[in-house]
Amino acid sequence: MNCEVCELKELVVEQFEIREVLRCILHTIIFHRALGLVRPRDINCELFELTYVQCGVPEVEKEIEEKITEFISKISKHPNRRSHQVCLSFYETKDKQPAWFSSKTERVYWERWFINLQITNQRVNMKPNQTKVGFDPGEKLSSLEEKLHRTALETSVRENLFQIIKFVNEKMDHLPHIPPNAEGISYPYEITILSSSESSLDMLKRMLQTGHQTTLS
Repeated sequence: MNCEVCELKELVVEQFEIREVLRCILHTIIFHRALGLVRPRDINCELFELTYVQCGVPEVEKEIEEKITEFISKISKHPNRRSHQVCLSFYETKDKQPAWFSSKTERVYWERWFINLQITNQRVNMKPNQTKVGFDPGEKLSSLEEKLHRTALETSVRENLFQIIKFVNEKMDHLPHIPPNAEGISYPYEITILSSSESSLDMLKRMLQTGHQTTLS
């Protein structure tokens, strides 16, 4: 099966912005690939003038929060590394070729989404709604820089959302068959974090060389 790949535009984020940015993008992708019956919920971003849609499935929300927490924990262990990737993969489960010693199943990946983040540490400890106090001459410049950064990030997130919508509307021939009367999340998926030594290009090269789909570590 052909595995389609979508590499989203890189987003420059500060550490306190990571959770909200990943929530927005991951939920948007999963919602557009949840072709079964769901109860969508409109969510207003805490940091931006943006609204995205969640599927309204508690298990999905819980898993996304856990994976984001894991991602934040991992990047904190590599403070000098700025570029990071999160991969959202959709797959089918199929039986392996029967053998006398085994009858296991395998995952066949048919779509991967790479979310690229460039982490900046200018305001590591600042909370989303935290404001500064005082009249330091450098404060106005800092506030202006913060506003410019937030505006640029909101624009980039919006471009990512349009890229997602464009991709899901154009790339449909590779979608697996949906069972009749499917409910909720139609396709199984996994969210993984690329190791510090492997990029999406490295992973795709490895897939081509081996001739089969490969899971991320």
